[in-house]
Parts: sequence; structure tokens; C-alpha cells
Amino acid sequence: MKHLVRQSLLAGFFCVLSVAAMAQEFRIGFVNTDRLLKEANSAKIAQTKLEQEFAKREKELVELGNTLKAAGDKFERDAPTMPEAQRNARQKQLVDQDREFQRKRREFQEDLTTRKNEELQQVLERANKVVKQVAESEKYDVILQEAVYMNPKHDITDRVLKAMNGGK
Repeated sequence: MKHLVRQSLLAGFFCVLSVAAMAQEFRIGFVNTDRLLKEANSAKIAQTKLEQEFAKREKELVELGNTLKAAGDKFERDAPTMPEAQRNARQKQLVDQDREFQRKRREFQEDLTTRKNEELQQVLERANKVVKQVAESEKYDVILQEAVYMNPKHDITDRVLKAMNGGK
């Protein structure tokens, strides 16, 4: 019986030693995806591209909003002196214009969000390829993209950014 206990203890001890040895060989890394999406050249290019693509529509919306606000302010000033039929017609016209403005603004936001997601997806696909290349070349076993806490010594974001930006 003592012999079995001793064998079990020795087996457990060797098991702990082998796990400890494996833990030393196991390499884990972390990459900060938010930083990649902000600092990678491809992300900056995508942001500039989106700004250029949507600048005209955004300017038109701002102008339309300013025009609508000015018309609303004028209506507020003039409404007390207007005949009721004219006041009602003008109020209905302003409500219709505001509804159209809100529709255009919603469409703009939806289009912008869709395009932003498309561009970010391309950046993420490139980033994932580079993360995999870094992980393979530096012999990492696991690379995490999100963690509650990660020791900074495991952060490989700078190396990934350098590779993404052509610095290999």
C-alpha cells in the first residue's frame, strides 16, 4: 500500500515537473486590435478614403440642416403675423422638409457605417495575416486579440504594426 502511495506521489511530482517544463516552452502573445485599427498605415489610408468619399454628402447635409434651421427660425418670427392658412401651410412644409432631412441623414449614416465596416474588415484581414506571420516566425503558440489583462511583455502589437507598415 505504501509502495502504491509512493508511486502515485512520484508520478504526480513528475507530472507537475513536465507541466512546468511545457509551460516554459509555451509562448503566448497579445495584439491590441484597437491600436492596429488606429495606427496601421492601411487603417489611416482607409479613414482618409472614407472622409474623401463622404465629404461632399456630409457638406450637403450640413448646408441643408442650416437652411432648414434658418427657415424654422424665420417661421417662428413671422408666424404670429401670418394668416392662419398660410401659417399652417408653412408649418406643414417645414415638417415635410425636416422629415426629408432626417431621412437623408439616416441614409448617410447607414452608408457611412456600411463603408466603414467594409474598409475595417479589409484592414483586419491584413492584420490577421500579419499576426499569423509574426506568430509563426517567432514561434508563438497562441496570440490573443482580447484579454481582460495581459502582461505588457507579451504584447506584440508594435511588431505587427511594423510588419503591416512595411518595416518587416
